[in-house]
Amino acid sequence: MGVTGKGQSGRSGNASRQTQRGGQSTSSSARGSQAGVQESEPTEARNRPRVGLKDIAQELGISQTAVSFAINDRPGVSDETKRRVKEAAAAMGWSPAYAAQALGSSKTMTVGFAPARSADGFQTESFMLHFMAGIHSSLSTKGYGLLYRPCASLTEELATYRDWARRRRVDGVILVDLRADDPRPALLTELGLPAVLAGGPDPVLNIPSLSIDDSRTMRTILDHLAQMGHRSIAYLSGDERLDYSQARVEAFRSFAHKHALEASSVDFTDFDPATASALTQSKLSGPHPFTAFIYENETMAASSMRVLAEVMIRGDRGGLGGKRFPHGLPAMVSFEDSFVCEATYPSITAVHRDAGQYGTKVANLLCRLLAGEPVSGNRRILTPKLVVRESTRLTVDPNHLDPVF
Repeated sequence: MGVTGKGQSGRSGNASRQTQRGGQSTSSSARGSQAGVQESEPTEARNRPRVGLKDIAQELGISQTAVSFAINDRPGVSDETKRRVKEAAAAMGWSPAYAAQALGSSKTMTVGFAPARSADGFQTESFMLHFMAGIHSSLSTKGYGLLYRPCASLTEELATYRDWARRRRVDGVILVDLRADDPRPALLTELGLPAVLAGGPDPVLNIPSLSIDDSRTMRTILDHLAQMGHRSIAYLSGDERLDYSQARVEAFRSFAHKHALEASSVDFTDFDPATASALTQSKLSGPHPFTAFIYENETMAASSMRVLAEVMIRGDRGGLGGKRFPHGLPAMVSFEDSFVCEATYPSITAVHRDAGQYGTKVANLLCRLLAGEPVSGNRRILTPKLVVRESTRLTVDPNHLDPVF
């Protein structure tokens, strides 16, 4: 499983990020963190003379070389000298200069993140916000900044990696949304750019990954719906090219065959709420309407529920059998959970994942890789939990296909 919700869209929110403008990077990371560029400071702070290693050396009466060794924890000075230097540096307000660090080593202390997602999608889905916040919480404690570069297409994303590698702009990158025949892992290996994958695994194991078992999650949802009496279930997926969508579809079809569901269908919506709403209405309008729907994310589920509620409340019930809101609604489940699922009425049953923790673990894996530590090819983490809410608490009368309490 990868970063779910939208294969071509997501949301940045307040997550720490850097964007490219005119060949330079700008930062919106939390104040005090190192994100590859310096943030604006108050006028008084900008006008104050910068404390350097020479100032610390003069204060302690030792050589500037000794101060440098102590600051960087290099051998050649005693532990007592290191302690005195670091205490003096803190007291005098010394801080490392990013440019000097970059020039003095082969590291940029920057991690790149360039997902191919449309700009409008970032306004409608919260998983990416929390995922990026988790990435930053891990990177910032290790002195890394996050260079965020959203791309409009896979072609642009590939070009970005080539540019970063050519200019040695980042130390490593984080990938999301693995696709069928994905060219990115092979390219990054060819460029010599370290990377980790949220999702996967990479079929040829070029890149280590952390994933979630989407097949088991789909079975958990279907088991719940079957226990509530549903025998006609539709799955409105996102992008059929994404690996996690493929895993979910395979699990859905396997369950439908094994349990001999009366009706089952899979449709791909490209994560468009309007498409999901229209498909939901059409599948409720026939002589044998579906009684349960599974949506790839919460915006698709909430949009579909709103459209059905409007139809029922306004009395425009054609094709919906004159059903009454909310008892005439089908069961609805979202593969993503957020405040949207709790705020709607009825509230929406959803799969809950800690996206922030997921981002933190992915960033930790990359930091281990950058530190030269051995890492495994693929691990599955974060067992999702199905949070049952009002949208699936009604059972279905198999004789009338109407929800009952």
